[in-house]
Amino acid sequence: MAGGDTLRDTEATHFGFREVPLAEKQALVDDVFATVARRYDLMNDLMSGGLHRLWKDAMVNTLAAPKSSRPFRLVDVGGGTGDISFRVVEGAGPAVTSTVCDINPEMLKVGEERARERGIDDRVTFVEGNAEELPFGNSEFDGYTIAFAIRNVPRIDRALAEAYRVLKPGSRFLCLEFSNVDVPGLDKIYDFYSFHLIPRIGRMVVGEAQPYEYLVESIRRFPNRAVFSDMIAAAGFERVSATPMTGGVVALHSAWKI
Repeated sequence: MAGGDTLRDTEATHFGFREVPLAEKQALVDDVFATVARRYDLMNDLMSGGLHRLWKDAMVNTLAAPKSSRPFRLVDVGGGTGDISFRVVEGAGPAVTSTVCDINPEMLKVGEERARERGIDDRVTFVEGNAEELPFGNSEFDGYTIAFAIRNVPRIDRALAEAYRVLKPGSRFLCLEFSNVDVPGLDKIYDFYSFHLIPRIGRMVVGEAQPYEYLVESIRRFPNRAVFSDMIAAAGFERVSATPMTGGVVALHSAWKI
C-alpha cells in the first residue's frame, strides 16, 4: 500500500526503495533530516533551482491567512525550519500565529534560531511531535499546512486523520508535495536529474549522497495525485482538489473540514 499507510507495526514498509520493518522507518527518516538540518533550505534551493520558493508562496497565498486583526491559528506539520510559518506570519495580520510541529529536534532547533533572528518567536512556536499522533486537542486550529513532509510519514492515513481531528470545522487542509510529472519528455529529464545529479549535489553540500538518494526515492514511491486525493477524502475532508505545478513536479492538495 502506497506510503506505508494502514500497515501494522509488524509489517513492512519502504524507506526509499528499501523494504524495512514499519517500526524502523521513522528512525531512519529522523537520521536523514538530522544529517541535513543545517543545510536543508540551501539544498532545497539547489535541488529545485529555487522553484520551491514559488511553490511555497503558492501554498501560503492559497491559505490566505487574515491580514486584519482577526485571530488565526495555523499548525505547520513537518515544518521544522519554519519556512512556511515564517511566510504566513510575516505576510498576515498581527493576530495570526503558527505552531510548527516536527518530529526532528535538529530541524526544530534551526527553526527556533531563525524565528528569534527574525523577531517573530512570539508568533511562531516550535513543538516536537509526530504527525501520526499530534500533541494537540480537537478542533484547535484554523489551518493545517504540510510541505514536502507527508511522504516521510510511515502511516499517511493516520496523519490525515490527525489533520482532520485538530482542525476546526470550516478550516482548510493544505499539502504541498512532489507529484508525478505528466509532461512528455520532461519526465525523463526529471528522472535523470533526480537520480544522477541530486545525490552528487548532496555529496558536495552536506558531504553525503545517501540522504538525497532517499529523498528522491521517497518521491517516486509517493501516491499519485488521484490516489492521494482519495486518501484525503477517506479521512473525512470535503472539496478535495489537487493543483499540479511545474508540469506535475509538485502538486498543491487542498481540502476542507466541513
